[in-house]
Amino acid sequence: MPVIVRVPAYLASFTGGQGSITIDPPPANVAALLTRLWQLHPGLQDRIVDEQGEVRQHINVFVGNEAIRFSGGLNTPVPNGAEVVIVPAVSGG
Repeated sequence: MPVIVRVPAYLASFTGGQGSITIDPPPANVAALLTRLWQLHPGLQDRIVDEQGEVRQHINVFVGNEAIRFSGGLNTPVPNGAEVVIVPAVSGG
């Protein structure tokens, strides 16, 4: 079952206007999913990960309802049919 990746509107200009991208076959983990996403939409890479390949501090990635920062980082498994959401961090004062 394919995986759906949802990207925020401000990044849609790097996906040809798509707010969701289907990844099939499903990857084993978030690192593999992002590698596939870069192949499809290379402009997203520098906006989501830093020079060391780590997710930028101001970006959150969720597999289902779980933030990958608390569930294994890039090694977080991606189950078949999962929804992966990329969102900017929200802060304020």
